[in-house]
Amino acid sequence: MLETSWPADLSRRDEQVLRAAGRSRLRADATGRGRREQGVVAPAFSRFRIQAAIARRGTRPDQAVVHLVWAGADRGGTYTDGRITDLHFTRSDTKGQPQWVPTSRL
Repeated sequence: MLETSWPADLSRRDEQVLRAAGRSRLRADATGRGRREQGVVAPAFSRFRIQAAIARRGTRPDQAVVHLVWAGADRGGTYTDGRITDLHFTRSDTKGQPQWVPTSRL
């Protein structure tokens, strides 16, 4: 349904890289696994799973947004499907290697 309502506008490679980066960031924030930042709030979700993810161009050619639909149980144990998170990225050229750098804070 996401693919139909929001047609692809990035290269396949960029979309793959962005989806993987978006999934990784959301998983780290929601569950605490793979988190790199120090001094952040304790994980808030268990039984976490990503239901869908797409990446699309942002407002400028060097920007992109990863739209994630996910499910998880909060600290009270309430499991909810269809949670939505958008993560924003900017293309950066580091040592001749373009890469997507997250710009949104979790």
